[in-house]
Amino acid sequence: MSAPTRHGKNPQLPYGHGGFTSAPSRRQILAGGALLLAGATGCATGGAGGTSAKQLTGSPGATLSGKVTIWSWDVAAKAMQRLGRVFEQAHPGTTVEVVDIGYDNAYDKITVGLGAGSGLPDILTVEGHRLPTYIGNFPNALVDLTSRAATLKSQYPEASWRTVTDAKGRVLALPWDSGPCALFYRRDLFQQAGIDPATLTTWDDYLTAGTALKAATGRKLLILDAKQDSTFAMLLQQQGQRWFVDGKVAVATPAAERALTLLKQLVDRDLVDFENGWDGFVSGTHDGKAATAPTAAWWDGTLTGDMADLSGKFGVVPLPAFTPGGTRTSNSGGSTLCVTAQSRNPETAWAFLSFLLADKANQTSMMQHEGLFPAFLPALDDPYFQQPAPYYGGQPAMRLFAGLTRSIPTVDFTADDSKAADIVTTAVNQVLHNGADPGTVLRSAARQIATATGRPAVA
Repeated sequence: MSAPTRHGKNPQLPYGHGGFTSAPSRRQILAGGALLLAGATGCATGGAGGTSAKQLTGSPGATLSGKVTIWSWDVAAKAMQRLGRVFEQAHPGTTVEVVDIGYDNAYDKITVGLGAGSGLPDILTVEGHRLPTYIGNFPNALVDLTSRAATLKSQYPEASWRTVTDAKGRVLALPWDSGPCALFYRRDLFQQAGIDPATLTTWDDYLTAGTALKAATGRKLLILDAKQDSTFAMLLQQQGQRWFVDGKVAVATPAAERALTLLKQLVDRDLVDFENGWDGFVSGTHDGKAATAPTAAWWDGTLTGDMADLSGKFGVVPLPAFTPGGTRTSNSGGSTLCVTAQSRNPETAWAFLSFLLADKANQTSMMQHEGLFPAFLPALDDPYFQQPAPYYGGQPAMRLFAGLTRSIPTVDFTADDSKAADIVTTAVNQVLHNGADPGTVLRSAARQIATATGRPAVA
């Protein structure tokens, strides 16, 4: 990820920060990566050779040796550099080299390397929502980890595990961090308006509170990206779906219309402050332009790192539900580590993956030092997640997120997600900025996605 997009404590860039992309450079790289993927779809072996994925063939208890190279960026790279030294000490004769390739160019480099069948390291960092696209377009380009990893399934959220497995049930990566979502709110503004945030149990409650809060404080309810919203995707996953369901186009479903209608209602009631990109989101939050941010656990790193002067002014509650008693979380972000078929040392690469991502102490350590919220469920039982947080007025905020992680709804990701996302972004902007009817634009988007992907629409 690019340095301006996140505070140094924060983890991988998710597919949108509470409605935000990180910066214009990121949108450009997404477009470039999508074109490369589209061009490579016709030759899906990904340079791996043969008709099946490479397997781990060594003995699990064998002595490890040799060098493994990893591509990553920002604090994720720093976390692996730090723990890489620990791994080397535990396994004399091994070397871990972490290369920070920077977020802006990461997916261009990865896509080119997968397509060419050369030039990649032993281990890749890939965001969870992107991995299924690579698996679909380059099905044999990653090492099949099933023989070692399958037994770990119960130790990760189902939503995270879904992103690292393919339609055949092969495990092609391990989940690293996740992005359980909740509602961050300004304690001072809610107190000024006389609103108890605990009463925001549904999105209807949220709308009603927003009107009252604006009347009392003059502040908007939330900030959205003016060009490339991603809150719509978060609201969809909260209802258990994304762009596709069972391989069919699902952007004209009742769930999708509910999500986009909610966003339109927020705009129509003048409760949205539109800002440009990640920097606008951060500065707008610091300046108090909005009273809430429905987003993921990683937002904590930016708040505590970039807005230390606002300590004590924030709290966190679960997301409002669409219906009383409904799901009150979603997911935004998260990443994975995978071993490339080009690796010359896949056994040591796998050992380092499991050392990092299937170890309670190491996962907790990365949360404490680098702000990487664990996908590994045993880590969430560590006392660290129970501690009161002074920044949140003594509220144990991470305990809330740890509890929500286990109930993140699972959704389907496909090789066609990038194509669908571009079309959905255009549709959402028509509603948010031009006042278009949600149902009409979603039906049009569904037809466009069906044409672009050859997939049928959900009946």
